[in-house]
Amino acid sequence: MQERSPEIKEFIRRNAALFWYIPDDKKEDISDETLMEFILNYGSMDDVLQLKKLWGMDYFSSLFLNLKGRKKLNYYPEIYNLFHLYFSKYAQRNFGQ
Repeated sequence: MQERSPEIKEFIRRNAALFWYIPDDKKEDISDETLMEFILNYGSMDDVLQLKKLWGMDYFSSLFLNLKGRKKLNYYPEIYNLFHLYFSKYAQRNFGQ
């Protein structure tokens, strides 16, 4: 994982309650996959839109659409279905480039 931007760190701090079981001094070290999972499952739509703005649609959709196995099961089925449909339809994907 590359160094986190100050904006992402602030976003994690604002949503710290979602990561209640992670010690405060470790919250900024969570993986992007974990951040996305908790925001999609437990955050507000404003949180989702803010994360999309911070990461950009390409990275956000790529991270989501490349989930495999157990990671997919960490999402509520209706949340996974909604965002799979959304990213599949609206994400810019340049295959072979």
